[in-house]
Amino acid sequence: MIETNRPAAVPAEDEPDLLRDQFRQLLRYRRLIGAGIGVGLLGGVYLGISTADTYVATADVVLRAPTDDPFNPSLAPDKAINIGSERQVALSSSIANEAAKKLGVSAKDFAGLRSGLQVTNPPQTMVLRFTYTASSPKEAATRANAMTEAYLLKRQESLDVTRDKMVKGYQDQRDPVAKQLDELVRQINSMPAGPARDAAYSSKTDLQSKVNTLNSNIAKLQALDMTPGRVTSAATPPSATDGPGIPMSLALGAAVGLALGLLAAWVRLVFDPAPRSDGDVARALRAPVLGTLPRDKTGGGPLLAAGEEDPRLAEEFRSVAFRLAYDSRFADRRRLLVVAPRGSSETAAAVAVNLAASFAETGKDVLLIEADLRTPVLASQLPTDAGGRPRWSQTPGSPAAGGNPGAHADSEWPDGRQLVVDAGESGAFDLIPGEQARNVARALTSPRATRLISEADSPNSTVVVLAPPVLSYADALALVDRVDGVLVVCDPRAVHRTDLIRIRELISGAGGTVLGAVLHAPLADEKRGGRSGRKSAPPAPPRPRPGTPQPLSRRPAEPEQHIPGDGTDTVALRTVRMGRR
Repeated sequence: MIETNRPAAVPAEDEPDLLRDQFRQLLRYRRLIGAGIGVGLLGGVYLGISTADTYVATADVVLRAPTDDPFNPSLAPDKAINIGSERQVALSSSIANEAAKKLGVSAKDFAGLRSGLQVTNPPQTMVLRFTYTASSPKEAATRANAMTEAYLLKRQESLDVTRDKMVKGYQDQRDPVAKQLDELVRQINSMPAGPARDAAYSSKTDLQSKVNTLNSNIAKLQALDMTPGRVTSAATPPSATDGPGIPMSLALGAAVGLALGLLAAWVRLVFDPAPRSDGDVARALRAPVLGTLPRDKTGGGPLLAAGEEDPRLAEEFRSVAFRLAYDSRFADRRRLLVVAPRGSSETAAAVAVNLAASFAETGKDVLLIEADLRTPVLASQLPTDAGGRPRWSQTPGSPAAGGNPGAHADSEWPDGRQLVVDAGESGAFDLIPGEQARNVARALTSPRATRLISEADSPNSTVVVLAPPVLSYADALALVDRVDGVLVVCDPRAVHRTDLIRIRELISGAGGTVLGAVLHAPLADEKRGGRSGRKSAPPAPPRPRPGTPQPLSRRPAEPEQHIPGDGTDTVALRTVRMGRR
């Protein structure tokens, strides 16, 4: 036995298909990608223009530590020199002041002189690289060399000052000792031989040793090579600008802009609540996407697509009907409920009408029931003719059954009125037009409505029911257990994935099955007014064409005739179980 309420399995997708699908989803946000490329191109133009007259000159300086033997490998230069501190000294204001004096730069241009200098240190070297940026090649080379010379001069002065201080310190220590030694020598010369003179000789030896040590230290300091460093590469005027040029800047800007645009599109895609593809719709509903209506015809033409100049729309409806006809769950009962998630039911009505015409084209006896009792419009928009086939259920005493015509105004929907819709080459099908009812829930759950839907049990018969949006009203849920098969018609960009999941849970909880979905593009009024995800007022019935039968509608009860407890206060259909049966 086949379980008709089992949801359709979504076919698995392989990795290449998923990647292609994700790439197509990113291309949906062409505006974001285009905006990113535009921003990148503007940045490239700015980079190309701002660096068009920028020249960079570079000078390299190798630092040296003071030494008395430059060929002695025992003293590592990186132990005697802190290269980071030297880099900060090279960027200090004292070096810039010295260079400004040499270049004759005024005080107001001093900040600009410092801003053009950049000092770097290549890794694992004792080299300082002076890079200067200026508006002319000669100025860049001149200022780079001036900065280099100023730094070396300041470093030389600093080393000389340090050596002089140390020499003076040793001399200050030596002079008192030497004076004391001279005094002791004079005393020894006047002393007679004996123990006292021997003790004086011993003191003289100690003092002479101290003086010799201090003199040796002073001699070593004075013999040091105090060269601060040497220029290994002097700055020369550059022959070309430092910038990449306009073509390269535009190429870089376009590449960066494309990356930014794709990143923005990916972020937008991640946080987009709408289904991003047909696969998302299928996964949310756990049912396949049966078809996608062409963009140029959606909502723009008449309800019946047969006879249109562009046959794509009619062929798409035939394709959807063909797939439904070969679905075992639909073939068991041949009852189809067509609904939209929320908002307007215009496209859902077009799908229901054209599916009825497609089933009629295959030779089936089709009955289209307009269960939208709030804004019924099909009778005024379709080429209909009064009459009907006797095999459809009709209420005794109704006009179609030969009863009193005046009884129509006092009967509840469905009242037995039946119209024949001429679908052109597709044939004809019967229509039970909707009527504004005072108590919609009672009308939809009445025995007469049940008998109408059960006509699909007859051989070679099919019943298509059009209901209001399932998330806006509970009318569709009152019919789910009678129809079983539900077709969801939606705009994937105007509905959220959570809405589709909720629709599937409501229909499954009410005992029905989602057979599939039909996707369409935004309607013309929705394109002008924005996304249709917001709740909109029900559309007003269109003005009927001349010669078209008018649907009979019942005037709503006057406020003073309202009877408490007649069902108009609260519509309670049933307690709906969430989730699968």
